[in-house]
Amino acid sequence: MYILNKELFFPPVKFANDDGMFAIGGDLSSERLLLAYRNGIFPWYNEHEPICWYCPDPRFVLFPAELNISKSMRTIINSGMFSFTVNTAFNEVIKNCKTVYRKDQPGTWISNEIIEAYSALHAQGYVHSAETWNNGELVGGLYGIRMGKVFFGESMFNKQSNASKFAFIKYVQYLQKQDVELIDCQVYTPHLQSLGAKMIGRDYFLQLLRSLIN
Repeated sequence: MYILNKELFFPPVKFANDDGMFAIGGDLSSERLLLAYRNGIFPWYNEHEPICWYCPDPRFVLFPAELNISKSMRTIINSGMFSFTVNTAFNEVIKNCKTVYRKDQPGTWISNEIIEAYSALHAQGYVHSAETWNNGELVGGLYGIRMGKVFFGESMFNKQSNASKFAFIKYVQYLQKQDVELIDCQVYTPHLQSLGAKMIGRDYFLQLLRSLIN
């Protein structure tokens, strides 16, 4: 396991363990985070623990053209129950991602340190949010990093059934119109698999990043 210091550097991801973790330490400066994502690396750790850096193999991704929308979700989308916005409530979205209860999860990995770091990247135009509204109330959403033709999804929240799924579907469609060709979902969830996400090899994933991020 490689221990990072203040130097802006990551070791080769081939040294990752079976879970994909290969380095600890360092910081969450904007420069380090941008270097990490450009190289397929992301931080994932619990509050009050050292920063852990991951690059799992295989990688869970969605190609926007392969987005799968179920019949029931099409009905919800067409009903007009929800409305959709982009980058209108980032602060609320990331705070909800930290606090909203998730079934079968004891807590959240999003710390105040994470919120501060990604808020800084949002101010620089790299981090974006997508929001689901119902009668003027924020009921779901997600946030992540946009670099070139890649969107790296970080977290989502749900206060109403299907609200996060609605935000994800509408945002994928939005990104596709902006020529985004790859959405990094990082690690497997059945929720995202049902929407068309799949596993690909890490080497192929890193090859895609090199071609899709300017």
